[in-house]
Amino acid sequence: MKLFREKTELVLAVALLGSLVLVTPRIAESDAVEYFSYLHSILFDGDVDFENEYRHFYDEDPEGRAGFKETFLDRSTATGLKLNFGPMGSAVLWAPFYVATHVVLITAQAFGAEVQADGLSQPYRTAAAFGSALYGALGLLLCYRFARRYAAPWICFLTVVALWWASPVAYYMYIAPGMSHAPSLFAVAIFFSLWPWVSASPSVGRWAVWGASAGLMALVREQDLFFAAAICVPLLRPLFEAGRIEPGALQKIAGQIASFGAAALAVFSPQLIVYQILNGRPLPSPHIGNKMGWTSPHALEVLFSPEHGLYFWSPLLLVFAVGGLLMFRRDRAAAIVLMLGFASQVYISGAVDSWTQAGAFGSRRFLGATIVFAAWGATVLALLQPYLRRAGLAVLVTAAISWNVALMVQFGLGIMNRDRLVWNEVLRAQFLEVPPRMFSVVGRYFLARDELAGSAQQEVEGS
Repeated sequence: MKLFREKTELVLAVALLGSLVLVTPRIAESDAVEYFSYLHSILFDGDVDFENEYRHFYDEDPEGRAGFKETFLDRSTATGLKLNFGPMGSAVLWAPFYVATHVVLITAQAFGAEVQADGLSQPYRTAAAFGSALYGALGLLLCYRFARRYAAPWICFLTVVALWWASPVAYYMYIAPGMSHAPSLFAVAIFFSLWPWVSASPSVGRWAVWGASAGLMALVREQDLFFAAAICVPLLRPLFEAGRIEPGALQKIAGQIASFGAAALAVFSPQLIVYQILNGRPLPSPHIGNKMGWTSPHALEVLFSPEHGLYFWSPLLLVFAVGGLLMFRRDRAAAIVLMLGFASQVYISGAVDSWTQAGAFGSRRFLGATIVFAAWGATVLALLQPYLRRAGLAVLVTAAISWNVALMVQFGLGIMNRDRLVWNEVLRAQFLEVPPRMFSVVGRYFLARDELAGSAQQEVEGS
């Protein structure tokens, strides 16, 4: 079996692998510290008492992490441990890189090298950061393969490149890789990539594998479990196609649900155990529940707010959304699956009182939906190709990438208001301030990239 099915896919893989030189190997944001602390606490200390890990990060920058101290060192859970709002899935995915780094360091120590094999030093952080970027790259390759169901290779290549650089994907792969968003992209891409395989032969075993992938999604980012709403289509489709309930149909559906749910629960169960130890109950911290408004009062705003909305940060995604509507004429089942997945994220993002994602670059909570955007984007670009030709599509994508990269520069240099898009300031900077600085920014990124990566206290309690 060929690893890469097409030359276009190979080119994309080489580009993604080469892009790893762009990774900023840091664990800085408060959320990132929470995720990373699982590794040291479990593998080195054998517990989930994060106080020593949090103290280590705080002592590195007491002034910059004053807010971190107030939230994570000065407060405790009901069981007397330190708060950790982040799920452990990113740490699980980083673990192979982390353990391999530890093996290398203790081997180097055995040969007399003066290195710290303490689980917290820079090599371990570098391993986690590169692990995130690699998972993001693998997720984008899965997006390409999924999109190939709907368009030709060149269209799918252009679509994935657009999602890579014209949305927040690149930022969370390279500048803030310690966050959970690149692993989320990967985990959700696996889930949707398995759907055609499960639909082709909906055995209990295949449903269990699909359920395990749903458990992984939740383990990385709990809100990603809402993507599993998409299973309604392959579950109920046979009933609608038959027009009546066949003998044994309900038992078959019950078996599929049971195998899916059992596998999902098995994969997610380590998180439930951690919650029990941390919070005295197998549930997230009460602080999380208190942030939720289950009627999702901000569902439309997370998409269309001029200051915070997905389509204002990444306008190309609005063009791609048209593809979601076009798919109903071509493949109704796939259209409903993807629309349900996307709608679930609109709902849960609009239900959180921190829906604005203030302090974050872009609408980061939608990175998990990248594979959905890939299918939609490939569909709409394929429709536009006869009218715009390859050159026109390339211009469209290049303009979108230029917009997003300029926003990244504004964000990194602190030119823009990081809490919201202030349009007169954003537009002035996009066209007047960013272009003259671009050359120096590129140089600083390779020579002093921490200056462009944002402050360490940028994102707290907001995964």
